[in-house]
Amino acid sequence: MATMKTHHALGRRVLIGAGIAALSLLSACSVVSRPDAAMLYDLGPLRTQAAAPPQASPTSQRLPALPALSIADIQVPAWLDSSLIFYRLSYANEQQPRPYAQARWSMPPGQLLQQHLKSRIAQAGGAVLSPAAAAPNVPVLRIEADDFTQIFSSPAQSVGQVSLRASVFRERTLVAQRSFVRQAPAPSADAAGGVRALADAGDAALGAMIAWLASLDLK
Repeated sequence: MATMKTHHALGRRVLIGAGIAALSLLSACSVVSRPDAAMLYDLGPLRTQAAAPPQASPTSQRLPALPALSIADIQVPAWLDSSLIFYRLSYANEQQPRPYAQARWSMPPGQLLQQHLKSRIAQAGGAVLSPAAAAPNVPVLRIEADDFTQIFSSPAQSVGQVSLRASVFRERTLVAQRSFVRQAPAPSADAAGGVRALADAGDAALGAMIAWLASLDLK
């Protein structure tokens, strides 16, 4: 009987040891297979404006220089006010924005767009003032970003869509308002492709906005 009890005890110890080893192996596998941290993206470096073609006439009409502007923080809907990168499946349920699991913006889209806008205005010869530092007669530019998503028309085809609404105020008087909606094709059907498309669409929307601002009589 003592011998049988000894064998049973040894058997239990062997089973317990095997169970611990199996759990350790599963734990190690889970660490190895754990997804990498989310990739961070921004809109990339500011692109220099293309030089005028050599054949352009020296008398060609040019946009006037931008006056000094005060730029308020770009407003976005609550669902866009985060670092998540969103896409929509227009062939499945286009009313549902979906976030990528392993990709993030380095900061919320409104802040990324505002950085590029300020740089683009400076590039166009304008001056950007903070609302606190601006004089009362300096025009204020307020922007609302209604959309900043990658839209899939099929599993393999998508575009980046940026929708901005710009309003120019002088003190509390609305001077002008215009919407800018731009799309750009995504080079790949993933987060990296969506980021590239959104950067291109955002750059096009901001370029059109600056041209519009230059056409206004804001002096």
